[in-house]
Amino acid sequence: MCESVPVNEDWEKRVDAAWASFDEYPEERAAEFRAVIDALVAELPDGSPLGAFERACAWDSTGHSDKAAPLYREALAGGLSGYKGRRAKIQLSSSLRNIGQAEEGVKLLTPELDGPSDELDDAVRATLALCLSSLGRDCEGLSLVLGALAPHLPRYQRSMANYARALVDPEG
Repeated sequence: MCESVPVNEDWEKRVDAAWASFDEYPEERAAEFRAVIDALVAELPDGSPLGAFERACAWDSTGHSDKAAPLYREALAGGLSGYKGRRAKIQLSSSLRNIGQAEEGVKLLTPELDGPSDELDDAVRATLALCLSSLGRDCEGLSLVLGALAPHLPRYQRSMANYARALVDPEG
């Protein structure tokens, strides 16, 4: 369930099933996959931020960041929040980077570094690192990636975390 829009469990299961079948749609059948998502979205109330989000995901996943970005914006402006709202910010930032607007992606994701922690933290850092790299800010991006990686390492966690900090604050 989306935190900002009530949706029934059956609808969510059908959306999950559609996404689980995504790999069955090669590039030449991308429009068919988007039609599956569009049909599910048509069941939602007009103006549903969840519908805009799902459509954005479908466009994005089929290689059309330019068509996805406005839909992600619509979903967020419409009140999409919580987990799916955070996903929308990550995915919008990635799309913005792909269409040459990495600075906007950095502005959108940077506040997420200080937000509530969840399983998307590493995705925030990875996407932000890509946006920073696109802007020529590779040391900042590498610092984020090393910082995200460090806790997952079986050894060298402290060293990698310190190296990550030193990339952006050599005196600290």
